[in-house]
Amino acid sequence: MIVALSSIVKTIGLYFLAILIPLLALYIVYLILTRAFRYMGFSSLEAIIIVFISFLFGFDIILFGFNISNIYLFSYNNWRVGINMGGAIIPILLSVYLTIKKRIPIKKILIGISIVTIIAFFVTSPDPNKGIISYFPYWLLPAFFASIASVILLWKNFKKAAPLAYISGTIGVLIGADFLHIWKLLNYNISETTNAVIGGADVFDMIYITGILAVILDGIIMYRQRSREGVR
Repeated sequence: MIVALSSIVKTIGLYFLAILIPLLALYIVYLILTRAFRYMGFSSLEAIIIVFISFLFGFDIILFGFNISNIYLFSYNNWRVGINMGGAIIPILLSVYLTIKKRIPIKKILIGISIVTIIAFFVTSPDPNKGIISYFPYWLLPAFFASIASVILLWKNFKKAAPLAYISGTIGVLIGADFLHIWKLLNYNISETTNAVIGGADVFDMIYITGILAVILDGIIMYRQRSREGVR
């Protein structure tokens, strides 16, 4: 009886851990993401809304028979080209908002975006079966260069560096990975109608992760630098 009871307790404990560990992991990711957006100047509520909406629109949402996550643009060579809300439209709107709110110099934004665009272009490639893809660890490079570029460009005004890192990272990946590769993708001959979504599929993850990682890296670099200055 004691052995049987012990076995039941052990089984319940394993099920509890199987549920608890993923929930804890999701909570940690949530804290990191919302903290990154708060670092850019958003309130806690704004950060939660942005993270939730961006994540939600990463999936197909059908409303009244229409896919509101992927907005249809045009068709070409059996490709249905669209643009993703979570992976393209929302990052673009956030970038415009940050540019205006933080009054980041356009010249510095263009430099940052240009650097990330070049990097993103060379670490991605079109695949007729998967879309625009990038392999680990190369998809980390756009975030790294977005962060370094923003720190160099706005070293004396570090509060604007994180927003610049996000703008450079997300827009740079959109241009370098999606826009500069999409025509090569569309020229692949395919036998059946296939979706090609700007800011969607694998690249959606890259765009989202690039923006967040760039901000986090900025925070680490700036925190370490300010700490050294404080010690001095």
